[in-house]
Amino acid sequence: MLASLAMGGMVSTSWAADLTVGANIGNVPWEFQDASGEVVGFEVDLVNEVAKRLGKTVAFENIPFNGLFPAVQSGRINMAVSSITITDKRLESVSFAQPYYDSDQSLTVLAASGITDTAGLEGKTVGVDTASTGDIYATENTEKLGLAGISRYEGLTPAMLDLQAGRIDGYISDIPALLYYTKDKPEFKVVERIVTGEKYSIMFNLNDPLAAEVNDVLTALKGEGFIAGLHEKWFGAMPEDTTSSVMVLDMPTAK
Repeated sequence: MLASLAMGGMVSTSWAADLTVGANIGNVPWEFQDASGEVVGFEVDLVNEVAKRLGKTVAFENIPFNGLFPAVQSGRINMAVSSITITDKRLESVSFAQPYYDSDQSLTVLAASGITDTAGLEGKTVGVDTASTGDIYATENTEKLGLAGISRYEGLTPAMLDLQAGRIDGYISDIPALLYYTKDKPEFKVVERIVTGEKYSIMFNLNDPLAAEVNDVLTALKGEGFIAGLHEKWFGAMPEDTTSSVMVLDMPTAK
């Protein structure tokens, strides 16, 4: 399936896709534009394969992370990806297929800053992605960490630019994205994994039958080792057998 991109608005394609998928383009390595402008990434590959198995065409629409939730709830898009964590709170208003990636948060700083962990954030300002689990963590732990402030961003790139410029002292976000982003940028350092036990999945409007259809496809893809292969492609290693990239799991439900 050819994944086309609409930047910040309606899908601008010459054909009508069966499925419109919202994504925060720029969320490496999940969905981003490569040097040629093509939309690529772990979740792009995954969604294209899911659509192929369903016999449907797909187009991506670029939407800020916080906008993905109302977009699926209103029916503007059919589903959403962007390393979206399944939470009990979110399950009250949206549905998810089974997870396909296990993650945690992380703290990234300038290598020369001298900050070695979250204990070094007292009196400092951190950046987070608006409405993300990093935002939730920083907000809930502001007093404990002694934070001076929280700056909110719509994606990794503007946050890292502000970190480099010294406008924030650290950036709390998903560890796989930061490890991928900083691997060839020695001026940055991921100094702490913040264990949150997150699992990522594809998000749908509440009780949308499409969620169950996609869930069945994910079960098949796990059984074939397809998702494990994506993990190796994008992260350079096969996932552990105990992770949701390999294990078939139930669709999550609200508690």
